[in-house]
Amino acid sequence: MSAHKVVVVGSANADLVLDIDHRPAAGETVLGSDVVTTAGGKGANQAVAAGRLGFDVAFVGCIGADSHGELLRASLTSAGVDLDGVRVVDAPTGNAIILVTPDGENSIIVSPAANRFLTPALVDELKPVWAGASVLVAQLEIPLETIASLLPEAHRSGTRVVLNAAPAAVLPDGVLSVADPLVVNESEAAFLLARASTAPPDAAIVDPGDVAKALLALGPRSVVLTLGGAGAVLVERSRDTVGRDSARVAASQDVVHVPGHTVEVVDTTGAGDAFVGALAAHLSDGVDLEEAVRRANDVAAIAVTRRGAQESYPTREEINR
Repeated sequence: MSAHKVVVVGSANADLVLDIDHRPAAGETVLGSDVVTTAGGKGANQAVAAGRLGFDVAFVGCIGADSHGELLRASLTSAGVDLDGVRVVDAPTGNAIILVTPDGENSIIVSPAANRFLTPALVDELKPVWAGASVLVAQLEIPLETIASLLPEAHRSGTRVVLNAAPAAVLPDGVLSVADPLVVNESEAAFLLARASTAPPDAAIVDPGDVAKALLALGPRSVVLTLGGAGAVLVERSRDTVGRDSARVAASQDVVHVPGHTVEVVDTTGAGDAFVGALAAHLSDGVDLEEAVRRANDVAAIAVTRRGAQESYPTREEINR
């Protein structure tokens, strides 16, 4: 059984980053900077974010036998992340092409490559790494069938499941029902609600708290909706509320807004992953969801003031200054 407090199951990519003046329109060619290659991937990012904060973290994922795979190994290792769950497969390491505009915002295209090899069979083989963890974190840059088999099993064993539903995808009820929390940004929330036919008529004027409540009604145990520089809102299902059939009903506690921090944004690449990794790490330490969100906001606020993803994540010492 895993002795780790946090296990991240997910993607590992080499980020190919270009600075551009503006996002190209259809048919438009724009000149960019030279390509800078850094360690990334939502799963690896989240593991590094938790590891740099000093938490006991293991990563489960796939890389290729190439220089990009070595880059990822080095970054994860330097953050103190256990790599017993990393497998080298017969495919290139995944890549993400990231376009960064002068305001620090980014657009990303992911080529999964080796990440596709993180199958249900392989995750089952790696069960000694993740079984028994305090918190298991997953995202959607790996096969959805892996998510569908892994998360319910981890929940049944008593592990708290944090699901970052990114990139957006239709999720089975059995996956949604164990997410505690489901973490999404505003565009991912709109996607999930639209697919559930519960999208509001004009999402631009809907209070984020109402969006979070609508997401909670889809079945997760709790929801964290991230709002970029505005922080995040969270809502939890009432833990002691059951129906006549002993099933949880949709009653919830009040929505809580945790404000963001005013900082000079340099690069938002990986900021959401910094938030999720820090959130999961602090939940594994026994703090409540609201406090975990506050601490995750602190980490993400520092990350956006620096270039890149994993290299931008702060240590515990930096947070405590």
